Amino acid sequence: MTTTTEHPPAFEPSAIPLQSLSDSKIISVNLYPTRAEVTRLFRFAVKMGQNQVNISGLPNCLESESLRVEGRGAATIHDVTVSMDKREAVATTSPKLDELLKKRESTSHALTRCEKSIASLEQYLGSLTVQHLEVTNLDTVLHSYEATGERLDAKKAGLTEELRVIDGEITDERQRLRVPHEDDKLRTKAAIGVFAKSAGDVEIALVYAVPYASWTAFYDIRVDMSTKENPVTVIYKAAVKQSTGESWDDVPLQLETSTPTFGLDIPKLPPWDLYFERVHLASSAMLGSGPPVISAPIAPTVRKESRRHSMLGSTIESDEMAEAPDMGYAVAAVSSKGNISATFRVPGLASIPCDGDVHNFTIVELSLKATMSWVSVPKVDPKTHLKARITNASEYTLLNGTASVYVDGSFISRSVVPAVSPQESFDCPLGIDTSIRITYHPLIKKLSHSGFYNKSANYVFSQRIAVFNTKSVPIEQLKIVDQIPISQNAQIEVKLTNPALNAPSLGGGGGGGNSSLTIGKNAPPKEPQVVKVGKGVKAQWDGVDEPGCEVESLGVDRKVNWICSVGAQDKLNLSLEWEVSVSPAKARVVGL
Repeated sequence: MTTTTEHPPAFEPSAIPLQSLSDSKIISVNLYPTRAEVTRLFRFAVKMGQNQVNISGLPNCLESESLRVEGRGAATIHDVTVSMDKREAVATTSPKLDELLKKRESTSHALTRCEKSIASLEQYLGSLTVQHLEVTNLDTVLHSYEATGERLDAKKAGLTEELRVIDGEITDERQRLRVPHEDDKLRTKAAIGVFAKSAGDVEIALVYAVPYASWTAFYDIRVDMSTKENPVTVIYKAAVKQSTGESWDDVPLQLETSTPTFGLDIPKLPPWDLYFERVHLASSAMLGSGPPVISAPIAPTVRKESRRHSMLGSTIESDEMAEAPDMGYAVAAVSSKGNISATFRVPGLASIPCDGDVHNFTIVELSLKATMSWVSVPKVDPKTHLKARITNASEYTLLNGTASVYVDGSFISRSVVPAVSPQESFDCPLGIDTSIRITYHPLIKKLSHSGFYNKSANYVFSQRIAVFNTKSVPIEQLKIVDQIPISQNAQIEVKLTNPALNAPSLGGGGGGGNSSLTIGKNAPPKEPQVVKVGKGVKAQWDGVDEPGCEVESLGVDRKVNWICSVGAQDKLNLSLEWEVSVSPAKARVVGL
């Protein structure tokens, strides 16, 4: 009796081939300053049991360690494998191309023969004379010449057109040979094992990071000098470019201000050792001369930390659950914000081809508060510089970027906007204001002597500065900066007489000598001193309005500034006076 045992068939998973471009769509792109995170959604049917999903056509630059798979449906994701598709060598020819090249050569030879026949016919007709041709036969010869010439001309025209058509077919065939290999940047494959409890439709999203994609901020800054409230409009823009290998067509685009980083762990301090220099006297003696050789300490070996990388997550949304873009918004919205970074959601859908070209988007238009001021250092340059202290009273984080500055509709200059957080202020140069004219008059110096036995020389200096506001509106916060000399010797005493600003007596000047600045009382001031020298004009030591100003250090650099309010078509005069006493009188002083 024979018994047979039937073995169950080998388990074979169901293969599901998918092509990235045709079988999926991009549902989200989070663009960072140096890379992008792309979310692709696939929808397909699975069979009950094990399924092997093979996705091809992913970007070559895809960072495999960043790839993650998320899904929906009655199935379980088992494993994910990323590999590179090895293509065959690019074909440079084909049977059709070889046939076209042979046909072109044959047609070209036929055209050459036809041209030689036409030339021979012309030569034959030109060689006929009365001795070779009777007049009665002339009509017959000319008739034959016309018929033969017409036939040859028609043949030449046909061969020329045929040659043109063949050349076009050759060009098309060579182009066709290149077409299948235009997607050489999309050769990454992903194999995903999916176990389904039952047959049905599922959704799988691939989330991956790619380099070669970036965005940078740039700005248009428009200043309206006739407006008191919110005179500055900042148009926040983004320049986006990508060459990842795949085009982003009609995708939701989010711009991230943070930058994914690698290996930025908290730094560790290496040991800081103190040791005696070790001098090799024997080596020096053997050399006979020259400096002793000093052995340097061996630099500590720095162990490279492992690189770490993190990307922000992305949420999958089906078309049925996704909200339609709000067409009422003309600018980007802040979808998340914080003290470190923010996310800008570009309105609607964006299309950014894989061409490496810059594509510009407007993020938002901001009307910001600003304090306008003018600054001039007429001793160096009488021009007046206009600047604005702008407060970012918005919820947007401003990234570092270039800015085109327009004042009253006219382009003035290019500037740079630093990284600015919400509620933070920054200075923005606005160029030269030619309507503020400043004259720095020649310095007036007077000399006198005092003392009987030990005579000293007394110098009195007077500097006048004239300001003319040619505007039709008054201006405020005009700062004029000037200086008095710094003494580097105890026998040289400098005394400021106008404006009457107080400062402590300072010894040990910048050159190490006993310098002295005598101005009123010697007690150090507790508060920055401000002296009113005229209507709408106050004088102070330069640096009072600088961040982190230290009252005790005011006057050390001997710089003075005036803060002025000047009416429309109005003028004012400023005066800076000081005295210098030198003992003995015959001493030569450099700098006077």
